[in-house]
Amino acid sequence: MPKARLEAFSDGVIAILITIMVLELKVPHGTDLAALAPLGPVFLVYALSFLFLGIYWNNHHHMLHVADRVNGKILWANLHLLFWLSLIPFVTGWMGENHAAPLPTAAYGGVLLLSAIAYVILQTAIIGAQGEGSRLKAAVQDDTKAKISLACYVAAIPLAFLDQRFSIALYVAVALVWLVPDRRIEKLLDR
Repeated sequence: MPKARLEAFSDGVIAILITIMVLELKVPHGTDLAALAPLGPVFLVYALSFLFLGIYWNNHHHMLHVADRVNGKILWANLHLLFWLSLIPFVTGWMGENHAAPLPTAAYGGVLLLSAIAYVILQTAIIGAQGEGSRLKAAVQDDTKAKISLACYVAAIPLAFLDQRFSIALYVAVALVWLVPDRRIEKLLDR
């Protein structure tokens, strides 16, 4: 399968996920600013989730750009990633509607953690398909950003039961770390 088909399919799924999330934002029943206040928590979680999906979309694009070929293992690893990303609208709505209650906040972190693990699995599958001269392997090397992100998610999940603000701060920190597209791949392509 050409990698363009895989990328187009993934782009479509992520676009649908963003659409599903925005449909969860309910129109307020009032016409003043006070009518918007109850939507605050829902909107903030939506914005964070939109950011995460955008980060995955962007980095997925960069990662596939350096892939030489796509095989069955990569296809399944990509579907695995899309499965976990498809749960983001659910945990976004649950966390937003319940004002970051402990269990929804922990579940949000669980989905983010499993999405990150799935991304690493996909990255590993692509590196494996490329062999010893893998351009992706040369770009990501020890992948410190991914390791730090995984550690933050692992810490944030139990912290949600102590104080959800710590969990949310860790989720925001991870998003900020990944906000800039993966320059390691861009540098490799510029050479």
